[in-house]
Amino acid sequence: MEEVRLMKGNEAIAHAVIRYGADGYFGYPITPQSEVLETLAELRPWETTGMVVLQAESEVAAINMVYGGAATGKAVMTSSSSPGISLKQEGISYLAASELPALILNVMRGGPGLGTIQPSQADYFQATKGGGHGDYHLIVLAPATVQEMTDFVALGFDLAFKYRTPAMILADGVVGQMMEKVVLPPQRPRRTEEEVRAQCPWAACGRGDRAERNVVTSLELDSARMEVNNNRFQATYRAIEEAEVRYQEYFTDDAEYLIVAFGSVARICLKAIEDARAAGVKVGMIRPITLWPFPSKEIARLSAQVKGILTVELNAGQMIEDVRLAVEGRVPVRHFGRMGGIVPNPGEVADTLRREFDVEL
Repeated sequence: MEEVRLMKGNEAIAHAVIRYGADGYFGYPITPQSEVLETLAELRPWETTGMVVLQAESEVAAINMVYGGAATGKAVMTSSSSPGISLKQEGISYLAASELPALILNVMRGGPGLGTIQPSQADYFQATKGGGHGDYHLIVLAPATVQEMTDFVALGFDLAFKYRTPAMILADGVVGQMMEKVVLPPQRPRRTEEEVRAQCPWAACGRGDRAERNVVTSLELDSARMEVNNNRFQATYRAIEEAEVRYQEYFTDDAEYLIVAFGSVARICLKAIEDARAAGVKVGMIRPITLWPFPSKEIARLSAQVKGILTVELNAGQMIEDVRLAVEGRVPVRHFGRMGGIVPNPGEVADTLRREFDVEL
């Protein structure tokens, strides 16, 4: 029988990570994601599943605890919001270079700087372009519902372990804070030490004598070997781009205009699309679920049938760069966004369609 609850997106993340059978969570409070740690503390999984939950002394400490746990093959995660994720970037880069799986949640708030505690999508560049130093990518999942916040925990962990690379759930503050009905997954057992060693032969498990131990590090002083490492990373990223693109299409079969939006903004755009179609304007939408890898081929395909594309984002225009690269100038691409924590309404999206593409709504 399905277990249905009413809860916030942040609360759902906490329930989902326990039910995944994760080994540890290391975090630090920051609005608008503090409910993740608060809910974990309330649920006390260390008494039921043995999962470690620790409030670190800082964001930097938290990501390095994740680095250590991931190095031993454990399923570990952290969460934060925009300024906190900035502090974690060095550790995230180390995780990528060490080819370690980990799950990171970013519930975005308005910036730059400390900014506001209101919703934003302005960490798109930070998440999809690497964020930290070096040539690396994160798998980036963008939930639009509380159910997806729940489901993306298992998906993020599974993809991270499949490709030995960190995965990020990139949620805006709306999705983190809003309440919806959610179906919780069944409880998975935590893996035994024997299962961890069998599934993660690369892990530094401290077994045997020194000659048998794996060394996990992001340091390589030999330039030739570091280039070999980087080429291996890039081959992994190409495999991810081929196999793991996820997206949803809405009303695209006959669309003459296309909206591209992710997260909570996609929900707002759906209402604008319904109003536009009621007025006789054929508008469709593609919602990227993976922001990296980005659904470039799908957007390129749709660009062949439409007269114009509008990206709608809670930022000054970040995803629009990837859309323009996908379209390659075939059709005009325009942007509408609000910043500083302001969430647009469907009427503003419709007004932008009217203004940018001279359609009657």
